[in-house]
Amino acid sequence: MTTTTPPIQEGEVAFDAPGANKPTNTWYKIVGDLASYPGAALVALHGGPGAGHEYLSPVTDLYHRHGVPIIYYDQIGCGRSTHFKEKLGDTSFWTFELFIKELDNLVDHLQLREKGFFLLGQSWGGMLGGAYASLRPKGLKKIILSGAPGSIPLLAQGSRNLLAALPDETRATLEECDRRGDHESPEFEEASKVFYERHVCRLDPYPDDIMSAFINLKEDSTSYLTMQGPSEFIIIGSFKDWEGWKEGHNIEVETLLLNGQYDEATDLCVQPWFSSIPKVKWVTIENASHMAHWEQRERYMQLVGGFLFPSS
Repeated sequence: MTTTTPPIQEGEVAFDAPGANKPTNTWYKIVGDLASYPGAALVALHGGPGAGHEYLSPVTDLYHRHGVPIIYYDQIGCGRSTHFKEKLGDTSFWTFELFIKELDNLVDHLQLREKGFFLLGQSWGGMLGGAYASLRPKGLKKIILSGAPGSIPLLAQGSRNLLAALPDETRATLEECDRRGDHESPEFEEASKVFYERHVCRLDPYPDDIMSAFINLKEDSTSYLTMQGPSEFIIIGSFKDWEGWKEGHNIEVETLLLNGQYDEATDLCVQPWFSSIPKVKWVTIENASHMAHWEQRERYMQLVGGFLFPSS
């Protein structure tokens, strides 16, 4: 295990985003030394869309355990990458194709094709990773889909089941606020917190890096509101009918599916990936929700490390 401070490199890559009409950059950070490392690096795909890279920081544990360089980046529309607040509601701009092109652009810029690369996608990042892997990109070696729905209609169905198990008063407040289209009031936020504390992150208080995700989304919710909707359990954005598992049979690489026992990404929406991807393993992590990489960090890293480096 490496205990020394890892080398860190930050940079930006120009990205010709379709329909952007302005210069666009993707910000990235590399933990470890890409040039000297002989094998495949690990690219981390954050959720949201719009949550930013910070909350995935525990993934750096894999560098300390296995020496593998970790590549974090902020997808456009959030964090330190180019923002597009003017594109709110523009479903022709905010598409899977946009984020796939951005990822491809980063992979090429960092010259990852020849040595190969792994992907770890969490939540929306897993949806993006699954869609990308189904295109069979050159150089992809293995992929981890963590808390990643294979079907948004089944994610929504699972959310309805979880909401039904909330205290009556909480559920009534959420239903009334949703009926009024009120998703920003203190009442809605307070009631939503009950769902989030059960199914998004069960740690109290939230670690600072997880708080960064909520800050990123608050500062610029353009992509989230357009593609997802006003909250984790009210999915009315452009990807509400997405059924990524239908392309799962095209994923050629070994795939690890992870979700938490209390995850908002319930078994219902993970199962289709398991049924469709040819080389797949699925583990549900006990006593964890959507942030299993924080809540059961040791177990999570054992599973991911063992999958990526079975002989080490």
